[in-house]
Amino acid sequence: MSSASDMAKRVLRIEADAVAALIERIGADFERAVELILTRSGRVLVTGIGKSGHIGRKIAATLASTGTPAYFVHAAEAAHGDLGMITSEDVVIALSNSGTSEEVLTIVPQVKRRGASLIAMTGNPASALARQADVHLDAGVAEEACPLNLAPTASTTAQMALGDALAVALLDARGFGAEDFARSHPGGALGRKLLTHVSDVMRSGEAVPRVAPTAGISELMRTMSIQGFGAAAVMGEGGRAEGIFTDGDLRRLIEAGADLRTPTAADVMHRGPRTIRADALAVEAAELMEQHGITRLFVVDAEGRLVGALNTTDLMRAKVI
Repeated sequence: MSSASDMAKRVLRIEADAVAALIERIGADFERAVELILTRSGRVLVTGIGKSGHIGRKIAATLASTGTPAYFVHAAEAAHGDLGMITSEDVVIALSNSGTSEEVLTIVPQVKRRGASLIAMTGNPASALARQADVHLDAGVAEEACPLNLAPTASTTAQMALGDALAVALLDARGFGAEDFARSHPGGALGRKLLTHVSDVMRSGEAVPRVAPTAGISELMRTMSIQGFGAAAVMGEGGRAEGIFTDGDLRRLIEAGADLRTPTAADVMHRGPRTIRADALAVEAAELMEQHGITRLFVVDAEGRLVGALNTTDLMRAKVI
C-alpha cells in the first residue's frame, strides 16, 4: 500500500498530464466552437449528468462571469420540460466523458429540432454524442487518477480545464476587460476595487479641513481636531491646496522645542501636497499612499481645485484595502 503522500503525488501527476495532453488537441475544432458561440445571438446552455454535470455547472458559471451569457441545466431536468427554454439562437454544450450518457443523448434530437447548435465535450471522439454534435471537443484522458481507473478524476479535471480555455478564449475575443469583470462581480473585493472611485469615499464640503496661509498654529490644531482628519490643507489662490500640515508635523515641532505662538500655517506647512483626482479609482489612491509612505491625500478636480480629502481609514471603511 502506498503512503498518502505518494498517492497524492501520483494523482496530481496524472491529472497534470491529462491537462497538458489537451494542448496538442487545441486546433480547428476549438476555433469552430469559439466562432459558433460568438456568432449566435442567444445564450449558452451547458448540460450534463453525474460528475460531468457538476463540471458543467462550473463551466456555465465561468462563462457567465466572463462575458458569455450562460446557464446550466441538468440533463435529466432538460428531458422533463426545461428544454423549453432553448431557442434557435442558443448553443448547447453537452458534457459526457463516455459520450454515451443516456440522459444526455435523449435531449440531443430536441436540441437539433429547435435549431440550436450542439458542442459536445467527451472523452470519446467516436461516441454517439460526439458524432451528432456540430463541434466535438476532445477531453479524453489516458487514465483516471483513481487507482481503480474508475472514479472520474483526471477526466473531470480535463473537462474543467477545457471549459476554462473556452471561456477565456471567448473573453479575449469579446474584448472583455477588468471593468466588465468587476460589473459581473459587484459584491466582491474585485468589484469594490474596480468600481469604487475616489469621489465615492472622499470627505467633501465642511468635512475637508482647510485653513488660510495666515492661520496660526492654534487654528491649525483646532481645525485638525474638529475634522478628525489629522491634517489640514493650507489654501492658496484659486481654491488650490498650497500645502499640508499634519499632526505628525505638530508633534515634531513640539519635540524640537519650537515657539508655537508666532508661526503661521504658511511657515510650517509642507508645500506641494500629494493629490489625486476625484474621478480616479479608490484603489489608485491606496497605491499612491503606499508608494509615497503617506496616509492622507487631498482630492482635486480637473482644474486642480481642492474638492475633498481621504485617508487610509476612509479606504478601509469602504473595504478598498
